[in-house]
Amino acid sequence: MPLIALLIVGIAVGFLATRLLKVDLDTPTTIALGVLGALIGGLTLRALVMMAGIGAGFVGALLGAILLIWVWKTWFR
Repeated sequence: MPLIALLIVGIAVGFLATRLLKVDLDTPTTIALGVLGALIGGLTLRALVMMAGIGAGFVGALLGAILLIWVWKTWFR
């Protein structure tokens, strides 16, 4: 079941990332990049959680805040 969820999230994220970065790719490439990105990001965050515990939460919070600030600056200002 986690593999199916990873594939679904990867497809959605690949689509969103190509739209955010204004890249025109074909559908199979978009799906492949999204799934690989989700796999890499998921493994990286899991490794951080296992190694650093609360420090990983800090890193995740920092990345989330940076993303929200970027979105705010880009779309709402």
